Amino acid sequence: QVQLVESGGGLVQAGGSLRLSCAVSGSFFSINAMAWYRPAPGKQRELVATITYGGSTNYKDSVKDRFTISRDNSKSSVYLQMNSLKPEDTAVYYCNVLVGVTARDIPGSNYWGQGTQVTVSS
Repeated sequence: QVQLVESGGGLVQAGGSLRLSCAVSGSFFSINAMAWYRPAPGKQRELVATITYGGSTNYKDSVKDRFTISRDNSKSSVYLQMNSLKPEDTAVYYCNVLVGVTARDIPGSNYWGQGTQVTVSS
């Protein structure tokens, strides 16, 4: 079983910064993709940022110029550097990974972290 442990959330004022971390542990062959999600008002979780194991990235338009997703393959970890935070960024942020048990396990399975609270005050 794969487990994800998140950290780095907290309380900051508007314009401040935080860095979220997500470490993956367990038995798997590869991590095919990693992502960060947060709940949208009245909706299910929305995609904030994604990164492939090779480093290709994509972002939600509202965070593209402020957030940076990165990874450390040797540590099976993904990070989200959040700058110029706004009150509307307040949410529980969830780490998600797509992992394959073997080389032929395509696309693999999704696993979720426990979430870390980000609160931005005005």
